[in-house]
Amino acid sequence: MLTVEGLHVETHGKEILHGVNLHVEDGETHALFGPNGSGKTTLLMAIMGFPRYRITAGRIVFKGQDITRASLDERARLGIGMSFQRPPVVRGVKTRDMVRAAARGREDEEAIAGLAQRLNMGDMMDREINYGFSGGEIKRSELLQLLVQKPDLVLLDEPESGVDLVNIALIGQMINELLQKEQKRHRTRSGLIITHTGHILDYVNASRGFVLLNGVVTCERDAHECLDTIKKSGYEGCVRCQK
Repeated sequence: MLTVEGLHVETHGKEILHGVNLHVEDGETHALFGPNGSGKTTLLMAIMGFPRYRITAGRIVFKGQDITRASLDERARLGIGMSFQRPPVVRGVKTRDMVRAAARGREDEEAIAGLAQRLNMGDMMDREINYGFSGGEIKRSELLQLLVQKPDLVLLDEPESGVDLVNIALIGQMINELLQKEQKRHRTRSGLIITHTGHILDYVNASRGFVLLNGVVTCERDAHECLDTIKKSGYEGCVRCQK
């Protein structure tokens, strides 16, 4: 599904990623760990194609196609979708219209309304995008857009950030649906989840974990083993393990 090879990325004239290598198979969900400032969001933004994150070396291959120089909208059409840690407020545009745009005719109004109800978004569809939304409401709105977009690769930037215990269970349930976790075989969607706390892994199973430190992937192993090491020894333990 996704191969990242020797990726160097800079933003605002400063290099953030220094040769990242990453591989996600079809139907797999992987977790990306790392302290604040390690480059996790930069990596997702570069995969998604945001122009502020300039690739200076390396390449990104998605479903066998080199997309290193593809535009953001090309990548979205090819099947990459992203949920942001802090998405912007968009005044003057209703959430309903944004969801319709993401669906691109894949879902009819009845199906969209059903998904909105399941995400407790039914009474929020005519509100401006993210305006006055709580952390949990923002995450549910982002998930609704991804569910109707139906991307092959789902990038989730700290889906548990700003979410209370009631909302995180619902968000975990809908992420599992998005990633086809109920299907034991023949999953067609893959996921890459940034998590700082690891709380989302109580609800969404990830098979592999990557640790990103100082702009380089320093470790790849079972996601829960990664998390256990981080909880016990901090990221300093990952550095010692690497050495």
